[in-house]
Amino acid sequence: MDSKEKKKLSESDICDLFITPAIKDAGWNPMTQIRREVTLTPGPVVVRGNMSSRNTKKKKFADYVLSWEPSTPVAVVEAKENNYSASHGMQQALGYAEILEVPSAFSSNGDAFASHNKVPKDGEDIETEFAMGVFPSPEELWQRYKIFRGIEDANEALVLQPYHLDPSGKEPRYYQVEAINRTIEAVANKQKRILLVMATGTGKTYTTFQIIWRLWKAKAVKRVLFLVDRNILADQTRVNDFQPFGSKMTKIKNRKIDPSYEIHLGLYQALTGPDEEDKVYKTVSPDFFDLIVIDECHRGSAAEDSSWREILDYFSGAIHLGLTATPRETQYISNITYFGEPVYTYSLKQGIEDGFLAPYKVVRIDIDKDVEGWMPPPGMKDDLGNEIESRTYNQADMDRVLVLNQRTKLVAERVMKLLRATDPFSKTIIFCEDIDHAERMRKAIVNAAGKLAIDNPKYVMRITGDSVEGKNELDNFIDPQSRFPVIATTSELMTTGVDARTCKLIVLDKTINSMTTFKQIIGRGTRIAEEYSKYYFTIMDFKKATELFKDEDFDGEPVVIYEPDDDDDPVPPDPADDSDAPR
Repeated sequence: MDSKEKKKLSESDICDLFITPAIKDAGWNPMTQIRREVTLTPGPVVVRGNMSSRNTKKKKFADYVLSWEPSTPVAVVEAKENNYSASHGMQQALGYAEILEVPSAFSSNGDAFASHNKVPKDGEDIETEFAMGVFPSPEELWQRYKIFRGIEDANEALVLQPYHLDPSGKEPRYYQVEAINRTIEAVANKQKRILLVMATGTGKTYTTFQIIWRLWKAKAVKRVLFLVDRNILADQTRVNDFQPFGSKMTKIKNRKIDPSYEIHLGLYQALTGPDEEDKVYKTVSPDFFDLIVIDECHRGSAAEDSSWREILDYFSGAIHLGLTATPRETQYISNITYFGEPVYTYSLKQGIEDGFLAPYKVVRIDIDKDVEGWMPPPGMKDDLGNEIESRTYNQADMDRVLVLNQRTKLVAERVMKLLRATDPFSKTIIFCEDIDHAERMRKAIVNAAGKLAIDNPKYVMRITGDSVEGKNELDNFIDPQSRFPVIATTSELMTTGVDARTCKLIVLDKTINSMTTFKQIIGRGTRIAEEYSKYYFTIMDFKKATELFKDEDFDGEPVVIYEPDDDDDPVPPDPADDSDAPR
């Protein structure tokens, strides 16, 4: 083919006629090692009013991803039309190589390959060009990858253990692949304390399953304990992501560890307690478990006085893998001190930019009694006839020390005003100070909802730890196909572990001083559910909790912050114009 005809070919033609044959001729298996047009990120969601769509201009997909084994990508190749130079796509390829954390990036126009090598030998250039017929072999790029990642020859078998192949075709996302591989490599290098930081909604449990599966199948570990602090977490894990373990898996119950099983899901409350006879974990030997995974490890596993810690101390010879969305660093507790630096971090900000997590708007409402404070008239008594202490009560006192029923009513009315202006059937979680506040809020929402609550008795439910009726409705609340309950009032129960994929509104009427708690609560809304048209969510803040955005440790800004007055439109306006936004 002469050069004029070649310049008329499309990029796809260049791939089919020149690039793919050159890669195959170098020994790459087209069935197991060459992947074409691989989507790495779907592109961020852009919000306009109540409308949203993906910004496909920012979608990231590699023309080729080359893998030594299906679980181990080692290189990317970017293709361009023949009108461009061979290196024209190199910057793009380097971006993809950075995402996948691989050392080899290539660009080609069908005439030659441009190459970037992150681990050049002494005297070698980082970037070179070579003819189409001399593309590197799989063995060469695998050796380069091993150097880049610090993988020793003796650890190859463990590092290359395949993923579990899901019958539905589900595969790990790029960041999940990296989290899994980094953890496996840490185990291969004899690391005993491992920390994995992944934002809420990014699939920590699925990632954990693949880590355990590969280590278990490679016989690097035999018995595994997955430690959680809530029944719902253990039950969801067992019937969902961990289901492939089948008969090898059990949930620890009746205060007994059954040695006939290999994968154990356990609540730390079921393994220990204040008295010696409650310490069920001591019924097995300290070397019984090879791997202990601590879910939501920020909740106390690294605190030396926590009941989690006594379990970890007993099984100190095991590998300890901590999972969290928010590594905790204070004067008294440090996950970094216990586990070491994270082997991998995937942040809320990165998840939103990639398009795997939902962006959000913030509506801040200052109630006058919160801002100005409130002082009772002399001699005023409460509902029980007790005289109210004469002092100024501020926002920190509201619904904790002091209950103003009018304030609760006002919050409920503002919530319903926003829902009626958008969609009164949007799944909503209202976080309250305590169980009593959650019940008063439920009642206030019923009154503010009016006919909606009359027609649908389960329109709003209090879902708290003490309410059997409420907890029985939790599955319906998180089920995308179940319309009711629409609104859940809660205090602590739903801060973690509740996969509310279709939640569109989070209301903060709870004093939050902890960045950890703040991120966990925000995480209830960060999941995208495209099949149910849920691309973004709104935070309605009555307690200035969103001022935590100012903290340098916060890593995911809202698209807009709106502070309406009573008579203003309840719906937050659009952010500043973006030329890439949908019209």
